Amino acid sequence: MFSAKDLRPMLATLPDAPPPLTDARLVYEPKYDGIRAVVEVVPSGSGLRAPGSAKARLWSRLGNEKTAQFPDIVDALETWGRKLKGPVVLDGEVVALDEDLRPAGFQRLQHRIHVSVPGYSSKQQILKPNEQPAALIVFDLLREGDEDLRAQTLTGRRARLERLFKAHPSSSTLIRMTEQAAGDGRKLMARAENEGWEGLLVKYARSVYRTGKRSPEWIKLKLQKQDEFVIGGWTAPKGARAHFGALVLGTPTAAGPLTYAGDVGTGFSGAELERLVHLLRRIETPTCPFETPPKTPKGTPHWVRPLLVAQIRYTEMTDEGRLRHPTYLGLRDDVTTTKVPRVRTVPEVPEVRAKGAKGAQTITARDVESLIDQLIALEKARKNGKLHLPDGDTLEVTNLHKVFWPEGQKTKGDLIRHYARVAPYILPVIDERPLVMKRLPNGVDGPAFYQHRAPEPVPPGVRIETLPADDVPARLVGGSLKTLLYMAQLASISMDPFFSRLGSLDDADQVAIDLDPQPGATFAQILDVARWVQEELDRVKVPGFPKTSGSEGLHVFIPLPPGTPYQAGMLFCQIIATMVAAKHPKVATVERKVGRRKDKTIYVDYLQNIQGKTLACAYSARASAFAGVSTPLTWTEVHGSPRPQDFTIDSIAARIKKKGDLWEGLRRHEGADLLGALDQLRK
Repeated sequence: MFSAKDLRPMLATLPDAPPPLTDARLVYEPKYDGIRAVVEVVPSGSGLRAPGSAKARLWSRLGNEKTAQFPDIVDALETWGRKLKGPVVLDGEVVALDEDLRPAGFQRLQHRIHVSVPGYSSKQQILKPNEQPAALIVFDLLREGDEDLRAQTLTGRRARLERLFKAHPSSSTLIRMTEQAAGDGRKLMARAENEGWEGLLVKYARSVYRTGKRSPEWIKLKLQKQDEFVIGGWTAPKGARAHFGALVLGTPTAAGPLTYAGDVGTGFSGAELERLVHLLRRIETPTCPFETPPKTPKGTPHWVRPLLVAQIRYTEMTDEGRLRHPTYLGLRDDVTTTKVPRVRTVPEVPEVRAKGAKGAQTITARDVESLIDQLIALEKARKNGKLHLPDGDTLEVTNLHKVFWPEGQKTKGDLIRHYARVAPYILPVIDERPLVMKRLPNGVDGPAFYQHRAPEPVPPGVRIETLPADDVPARLVGGSLKTLLYMAQLASISMDPFFSRLGSLDDADQVAIDLDPQPGATFAQILDVARWVQEELDRVKVPGFPKTSGSEGLHVFIPLPPGTPYQAGMLFCQIIATMVAAKHPKVATVERKVGRRKDKTIYVDYLQNIQGKTLACAYSARASAFAGVSTPLTWTEVHGSPRPQDFTIDSIAARIKKKGDLWEGLRRHEGADLLGALDQLRK
């Protein structure tokens, strides 16, 4: 039998872009609007039950037992399970049924759920099965008899599930197997649109079952926008409304307080208003739970401790992070407030504090616009000139019309404009880090040379430092806008920082696994290797942050806690790289000697983490023919089919506007627990 830990289901992700509706690697299933349930059925044949009987139990995704709440489903499962040859563990969704016994929305189901809060023991009126029927829709088989199936592919588990239901068909409408379409989800999507489904679940056919993890191998494709929000308060009723006017909603922040997301005043029945107000009054508090006390349009609110989670349907989220046209659907007892997702909005350009000639400076969207306008004017006039910086300083720029990328006729001016656009995002990445220049004064088709030493002299305001015990007299150091643009003026196309910062140069605060294609290898192979790296990192609970190299490769960065020696970080990367190469020797290699590497393989390079070595950083331009940019990716994208050519100096600004700063998570991470990871590996 499974342990409580094993009963946590695998969860799907909400992607940044919708997955394709036709793809041979994918399968498509209806997305039901109910409660996730892991189910164990133990028949008499297992030796644990009396002859001719079976025992069924249900757990929510938090591991809370739901058996008593759905006796009708339990009875149907136990009837079905009497003829099983051994125990089974199923994964599925408990859904409410409408009058025609079709799956209905969560709003109906929540009246079958008992939701409570600390300090209040309620005698809620829970609807009986005959008042609101429900069903279990099964979509996965995790165990059959003594065999754990979670390491098998989804396709394999589905085949076993279909054989199980064919051999033991359910005579009850309360136990059903979900539909599934392999390779083509267009017909299911058409039905979803016509019948008002919540959407589809899109899954990679090769995905294994990752207990308790939210994986990009399973993707939500939503038609209706629904999310969970934390209740932070309520407003007084007006007019004929009884009990309260609206719920004040928020999403959690990393620091703890809520971020205001708006009010919801529709979707309540009279009985639900009465039920909710009793719960809310028990957790009322004079302390505002929001980061900034919101000015709600529905009046002065009463605050509550953030203990209740509401399911909300809405049309969209505004740029200010406010819900449009929200409707209350019900309370969730299978989602904790700490697990409520934060709905991110993306500002066009954030303000960033950067080090300049006169100390700290703030770079705004208007500053970026001014820099770009100046550069365009100088390039059109084919003139050299001074670039006026936001802090009042200036920088001499020359030869802006010179072609650096012949394939797209991109110029030196395009390069400097790129760094002006991404300055708010790249400056925090290279802040306090020594930089190595790879200069290409005649563009990407001309000769290149590495330069560690800062030029003599450098313009005032460009930051240089002499490092202890360094053979180089002085190095350029990142963090200043003027330094960033000065390096681009010197035709240093990419920004290549150290893996450590000033003040702790012997300690790496991040390491990287560099996936380098050998002749004949494809980017699809690189993506496969990246997924394998992710699997190994997930197994030892270490976060990985992927990004394109800006050329033909891909990097996976790992944040490290303060005080981590370079050698420790590199050793960990070596272990992960070696494990990937050992498991997939036909595709991945850790062979150091170039001559011994096979063509059409991917070199999993961990040696870039030696102290003093560098890699192009996130948002850096690259000397690839297509003017690529080293671009942070989501793991959902890695599991899709991105192309390096999709991420260029022309496209990066629009991408950041849409997706935000995907590298912020790495920069703000406290660092991976390498000792804990090594303990996991030893086990």
